[in-house]
Amino acid sequence: MEFIFLVSAIVIILCIASSGISNKYGVPSLLIFIFLGMLFGSDGIFKIHFDNYVFAERICSFALIFIMFYGGFVTNWKIARPIIGKAVCLSTLGVILTAALTGLFCYYVLGFDLFESFLLGAVISSTDAASVFSILRSKKLNLKYGTASLLEVESGSNDPASYMLTMIAIIMIGGESLGKLGIMAFNQIVLGIFSGVVIFLFAKLMLKRASFMKDGLDAIFVFAIAVAAYAFPQIIGGNGYLSAYLVGLLLGNSKIKNKTVLIHFFDGITGLSQIAIFFLLGLLAFPSQIPAIFLSAFCIAIFLTFIARPIAIFAILGPAGCNIRQSLLVSWAGLRGAASIVFAIMAVSSGVDTNNDVFHIVFCIALLSVAFQGTLLPWVSEKLDMVDNQDNVLKTFNDYQEDTEMQLIKTYIPESHPWIGKSISEIKLMIDILVVMIKRGDETIIPKGDTIIFAGDFLILSGETYYDDGNVMLSEIKIEEGHPWLNKTLRELELPEETLVMIIKRADGATIIPKGKNRIKEGDILVLSGYES
Repeated sequence: MEFIFLVSAIVIILCIASSGISNKYGVPSLLIFIFLGMLFGSDGIFKIHFDNYVFAERICSFALIFIMFYGGFVTNWKIARPIIGKAVCLSTLGVILTAALTGLFCYYVLGFDLFESFLLGAVISSTDAASVFSILRSKKLNLKYGTASLLEVESGSNDPASYMLTMIAIIMIGGESLGKLGIMAFNQIVLGIFSGVVIFLFAKLMLKRASFMKDGLDAIFVFAIAVAAYAFPQIIGGNGYLSAYLVGLLLGNSKIKNKTVLIHFFDGITGLSQIAIFFLLGLLAFPSQIPAIFLSAFCIAIFLTFIARPIAIFAILGPAGCNIRQSLLVSWAGLRGAASIVFAIMAVSSGVDTNNDVFHIVFCIALLSVAFQGTLLPWVSEKLDMVDNQDNVLKTFNDYQEDTEMQLIKTYIPESHPWIGKSISEIKLMIDILVVMIKRGDETIIPKGDTIIFAGDFLILSGETYYDDGNVMLSEIKIEEGHPWLNKTLRELELPEETLVMIIKRADGATIIPKGKNRIKEGDILVLSGYES
C-alpha cells in the first residue's frame, strides 16, 4: 500500500512539473498527462498492468463530477447571458446532430454495426471542458464576440447530453424497448434539473445561515454538495452530470461567503481530477493495440473535425447571426477529451457486445483532437482575427488583484510632497504597509529605516492581498458614444451610495487608478464595486 501511495505522489509531481513544458512549447498539458500514463502502463517503460475498466470508470466518473461542477461554478452569468441561448443549442441540438452525422459515417462508410455506430457517435459527440478550459485560460485567449464564454459554457454543459445519448445507445444494443428509452430520456432531463435546483437551494440556505462554516469547513461542505448533486439524481434515474453542472452554475453566481476561497479550492480539486482522469486513461490504454484501429479512428477524427462538427455549428450559429469567422473558430475548438473516453469506458464496463475496440478508437480520436486541434487553437484564433486583447472583468476581487498586480503599489513623490526629506522611519504609513523599493532615475534602492525620500522618487509599497468574501459585487461599464457619463469627471458622477469606481481601463490598454479629476473618455471601461448594471 505504501508503494502505491509513493507512486501516486510521484505521478502527481511529474504531471505538475510537466505543465511547464506545456506553457513553454504550447502542448496541451492534458496530452502530457496521457503520455505519462502510457509511459507507466503495460506497453510503457514501467510495465504497470492495468485493464480494470470497472475500477477506471468509477474513478473517472467521480473525478468528472468536479470538472462538471467547477465548469458551472466559474461561469460568470452576466458575461454568459448574451450567448446562453446559442450555448444551450450547441450543447443539446449540436451534440445530437454531431452524434447522428458521425454515426451515419461509421455505418455507411466504415461498415460498423448500426447500433455500434450510434454508440460511437454518442460517445464522442461532446466537446471536452477540461481541454477547452485549460487551453483558453493557460494561453489567456480573450476572444471576440463573447466566443470564449460561448466555448466554455458549451463545453461545460454538453457532457450531460452526450452521457444521455451514450446510455440510450447502450440500452439499444441491449435490446430494450423504445418505450423504455423515452422514459429514460425524460427522467434524465427532468429529474436532473429538479435535483440540481433542490440541492442548490439547500446548499445556499446552509451557506447563508450555518454558523459552523469556518476554518475551511465551507469548502468541504461544497465538496460534499458537488458529490450529492451527482449521486442523488443518479439514484432516482436522473442525469447526475446535468445536476452537478447546474448546481455549480447557480452557486457560483449567488452571493455566498468565501467565494474566492471556494474558487481556489475547486481549482485545485479540478486540476487533480484532470490529472487522475488523463493519467488513468493513459494507463488503461495499450499502445500496441492502436495500430489495428488507427485507420478507423483517424477517418472518424477527420470526419468529425472537418464535416460533422462544422455542419452542426453552422446549422446553429448561422441562423443566430454569428459571422463566419466566429463559427469557424467554434467549430475548430470542438476538442474531444476526458468525457468521451470516460463514456467509452462506461460502454465497455457495461458489458455491451461490440465488434470493434470502442475504447481504443475513442482514445485515439481524443488524442488526435487534443494534439492537433488543441495545439493549433491559438494559431487558428490569430489567423481568423478572433483574438480580443481587452480583458474581461473577472469574478472576484482576488482575480482583479492577480490581473493588475495590486499586491504591489507604485506611488510617485512630486515636488512639495510632505514626505520629501524624511526618512522611511519618519513617514506615517498604514499598519502592514511597507516600502519595499525606491526607484530613483535608473537606480533601484532597497530602503532601510534611515533612507531619505527625494522629489521624483517612485515608492513601491506592499500590503497584504485582500481575498473577497463574495459580498462585494464587481461590474464593468463600457463608455460608448451617447453614454451619459461620457466626458464627465468622476466627481461629477451621481453614483449610488457605497459605489466606487475602482479602475479605469483605457481603450489603448492603459490602467488608471481613478481620482475625482479623471475625465471619462469614449472607449473607457469602468470597473465599479457595489454597482449593479
